[in-house]
Amino acid sequence: MNAAAVLRAEQASESTLQPALRECVARAVRRYLHDLDSQMPEGFYDLVLREVETPLMREVLQWAGGNQSKAAAALGINRATLRKKLAALRIA
Repeated sequence: MNAAAVLRAEQASESTLQPALRECVARAVRRYLHDLDSQMPEGFYDLVLREVETPLMREVLQWAGGNQSKAAAALGINRATLRKKLAALRIA
């Protein structure tokens, strides 16, 4: 089964997975902001993206068995873009 077929098959369950992912992110953001107490976070958006992107790339690449073409398809990005991101994040 190719990556596109896998994605179509998984889209059926996307509606059940998406709220779980959103809730995990919401909880993490709430906790982070709570822990800051009254301090104003600086560069919070970039911080979140950096923190999320690395495990996202690692997990998708592992799920794809190291196949960068399959991982890129799952992420909805070009393989060259994936390779650039992996290099920037220092992920083999």
